[in-house]
Amino acid sequence: MQATRRAVTLAIAAAALSACSGGVRATGSGSRPRAPEPQLQAVPNAGFDTWVAGFRGRAAGKGIAAGTLDSAFRSVGFLPGVVERDRNQTEFTRTLQDYLAIAASDERIAKGRAALQRQGGTLAEIEARYGVEAHVVAAVWGLESFYGERRGTVPVISALATLAYDGRRGVFFEQQLVAALKILQNGDVTPSGMTGSWAGAMGHTQFIPTSYLAYAVDFRGDGRRDIWSDDPTDALASAAAYLSRSGWTRGQPWGVEVRLPTGFNIGQTGRGSTRSPSDWAAQGVRDMNGGTVPNHGAASIIIPQGANGPAFMTFRNFTVITRYNNSENYVIGVGHLSDRLRGGPAIRGAFPPDARGMTIGDRQDLQRRLTAAGFDTEGSDGVIGPKTKSAISAFQQRRGLPVTGEPSLELLALLR
Repeated sequence: MQATRRAVTLAIAAAALSACSGGVRATGSGSRPRAPEPQLQAVPNAGFDTWVAGFRGRAAGKGIAAGTLDSAFRSVGFLPGVVERDRNQTEFTRTLQDYLAIAASDERIAKGRAALQRQGGTLAEIEARYGVEAHVVAAVWGLESFYGERRGTVPVISALATLAYDGRRGVFFEQQLVAALKILQNGDVTPSGMTGSWAGAMGHTQFIPTSYLAYAVDFRGDGRRDIWSDDPTDALASAAAYLSRSGWTRGQPWGVEVRLPTGFNIGQTGRGSTRSPSDWAAQGVRDMNGGTVPNHGAASIIIPQGANGPAFMTFRNFTVITRYNNSENYVIGVGHLSDRLRGGPAIRGAFPPDARGMTIGDRQDLQRRLTAAGFDTEGSDGVIGPKTKSAISAFQQRRGLPVTGEPSLELLALLR
C-alpha cells in the first residue's frame, strides 16, 4: 500500500505540497484561502476514444460489469489539462520551515481546533474504535483537504483514464482506474459524485482508489463508504483505520522536539539509528524544557534541516504516518499540527537562513513591503511561491532592475 501512495505523491506534487489535492498549498504566501480548483475541460480526442474501447475489454476481464462501464464512461472525456499538469511538474523540495509555515499556519490551526469542536463526538467514537487519537485524525484531514474545504472537483474517472491513456505511468493509473470502477460497482458513490484531484486522490482524506479499496470503512453501517460528501465521518474513520492497520500505538507521540548537547555526534541521527530514550538521555539529549523524554519505546533522532536546525526524537508512530505518505516533511507536518491542535507549542528550535541568507522573518518582511508598495503577494507567511515571485518581477520591472522574480537581501534593502 505504501508503494502506491508514494507513486501518487509524485503525480500530484504540482497540485499540492504533500500528496494531497489542496491541503498544503503556497500561492506565493499561501496565507489567504484559495478558491477551489476549477473543473478541467474535456476535449475530443480520437486516440483516447480508441484507448477507452480497448480498456473496456481489459476491465471486463478484471470483473467490471458492462453496466458499470457504461455508466462510468457515459460522460468521460480526455482532459488535456491533466496531462499538462502531469508533464510539467517541477522537481522541488521545500525546507521544513517553509512546509510548516503552511501546514501549521495560524489559519490551519484555528480551523482545526474549530473542526475538533464541531466533530468532537464523531472523532471520539472513531478514536474508541480504532485507537487513533482525535487530534491526529484531524491533522491528517487538515493537511489532506483543509478540513474538507479542498476535496477536488475533477471527475476521477476522466482524470485516471486520461493519465492511463497518456502512458507516462500508464500501468499505475490503469490500476487506479480499475479500482475506481470497482468502487462504483460497489455502489459507494455515483460517477458524477466521484471527484477529486487531477491525479485521482479523492475526498476529505485524499485516498487514491487502491487505498480506498484497502482501508475505507462504512463507519455508520449505512452500506456505503462515503468519503466525498460534506459529512466527513467515513473519511475520518477511514484515515484512522489506515493508521490503525499500519500499526498505530495509542498514547505514543509521533515525536518530541529535543535539545542536543554541544558536541553531539550527528552521525548517530536518522531513522535507521534507534535506541531507548534513556540511552539518548545518557548522551545529554533533553526535551525543550530540559527534562528527560519519557520512554515511549525505541526512538531515533532526526535533524531535518541539519545541525543548525531543530531536532526531534521520533517513535514508531512516526513510521506509521509514513505509510500514509512517505515524506519526512509530511509526517512532521501531521505530527506538529496534531500537537498544536491540542494546545502544544510552536517549534522552539531555530531554523537556519535559506540558501539566499534570508530568514523567514526577512521573507515575511519582503512580502509585507512588496504588498504595501502595490505589488500584492497575497499574504506574508514567508513562503516564496508564484504570487510572491510575480510581485518581485513586477517590482523589478518597475524599478528598471533585471527581472529575476527571486527574493534577496538586496531586494529587501531596496524596499526598506
